[in-house]
Amino acid sequence: MSSIGRRIHRQLGDSKYLPVPASAGSIFPTASLQGTPLDYAKRRVRIRHNISAPLGVVLLLPFVLVVLVIRFVQVPSNTSLLPSRNRLADIRAMNESIDAPFVVGCQVPDTSRPRANAVLVILARNKELDGVIDSIKSVERHFNRWFHYPYLFLNDAEFNSTFKATIFNYTESKVEFGVIDKELWDFPSWTNQEEVKESIALQGDAAIMYGGMESYHHMCRFYSGQFYKHPMLAKYDWYWRVEPDVKYFCDITYDPFLYMEERGKVYGFTIIIKELVDTVPNLFRYASGFRRSRNITSQGMWEVFLQKDKEEKESGPKTSGVGDQFRIPDPEMIDPEAMNGEKYNLCHFWSNFEIAKLDFFRSKEYNDFFEFLDRSGGFWNERWGDAPVHSLAAGIFLAPSQVHYFRDIGYRHTTIQHCPGNAPRKQLPRTPYIRDPKSKKDLEEDRYWDHWDIDRDNGVGCRCRCDTDIMDVEGNDGSCIPSWVDAVGGWTSD
Repeated sequence: MSSIGRRIHRQLGDSKYLPVPASAGSIFPTASLQGTPLDYAKRRVRIRHNISAPLGVVLLLPFVLVVLVIRFVQVPSNTSLLPSRNRLADIRAMNESIDAPFVVGCQVPDTSRPRANAVLVILARNKELDGVIDSIKSVERHFNRWFHYPYLFLNDAEFNSTFKATIFNYTESKVEFGVIDKELWDFPSWTNQEEVKESIALQGDAAIMYGGMESYHHMCRFYSGQFYKHPMLAKYDWYWRVEPDVKYFCDITYDPFLYMEERGKVYGFTIIIKELVDTVPNLFRYASGFRRSRNITSQGMWEVFLQKDKEEKESGPKTSGVGDQFRIPDPEMIDPEAMNGEKYNLCHFWSNFEIAKLDFFRSKEYNDFFEFLDRSGGFWNERWGDAPVHSLAAGIFLAPSQVHYFRDIGYRHTTIQHCPGNAPRKQLPRTPYIRDPKSKKDLEEDRYWDHWDIDRDNGVGCRCRCDTDIMDVEGNDGSCIPSWVDAVGGWTSD
């Protein structure tokens, strides 16, 4: 018996609490009290030697606490808990006069329209099969089960029979496998191979992320200026890049290729963040030099990648907040020469997800730009990534109206994710997607997606259920969304 219970027991044993025989109609089955039940409830019980309370309050308090917990802690049946940082963070509204979500919330997928001439491209190796399967399952569940766009797998070596056979188990779409010729994958023939290897080794010694991996340099150069030259891509107009080990959080119930085509869009992204300064110490200088040498006037996108006056006044190293790897050094360390008074803010579209019109990359203008960069040696003397190359090219050649922010697509790669929040009053019931009805794992996985996140003000997603172990990058200090928002008209809410 608890200490309070013992005190009540002792006090009920006092003469003034002696029970009397039960009377007819009493609410107490075995005993009655002197006076009414209300009198009994009013009698005070000592909690401590100098503290007392009515017995009715003492008895009712546990029930009140249980009711309050149930009322305020329970989660609606169609939602999942988010960490407090995500649940409390507001989603800001953007000006949508230049660029707006193609669809807000859910719609019934329209599968009656002809498909765009598009393909999903996955660059992978045989050893990455498990990560590829995870990515395909996510793409199929949230998009391609309705639209059935083909996949093209590329590798700098032959895919083995196990890889190919396994892929066909996870999609009903057309699948093709291609090998990348050495001409497209290797460094140019005019390079000094010994100097290339030495430079890459030095980057490894300097602990530059992936700088010591020759294969990573090849991959970056391939995606910067070679992938669209692969003969198996020649028949397509659009491509959607898919990486191994990525995760989609929201249902995409519309065809993004058709919307891009109809609205005159050329390039689409879902995350824009800052690059690692050690990987691109001279990239902006070359890109700016190319732009000035061609007398190219900005259409409004170049400014997305420029450091603003406010940023120039800040000094000293700081952390972006997305992760320690996104380190923003003193502005003078970024570009000590400040090309024509302009400094790079390190922003780039995170190109492991991108949807783009292939004619943009195939154009003479883009290929002149790539050739200019390639001749500088930055793809091996430094660790230039395809993401900042694509981004700066968009800054040089495109207008903001030609670029689309897929704000409604929830997406995660490694430790960075974008979570759009579900659109209020625009969610629709979900159709199950079960690959193998006899598989307990498949059934459990599908049930997981039946409990999507709560609706949020200014949310635009459809049935999103985002991971809760990391924050949404959009509202984080390491995000470059404010630079994008400035280019398309600014915020419309705080």
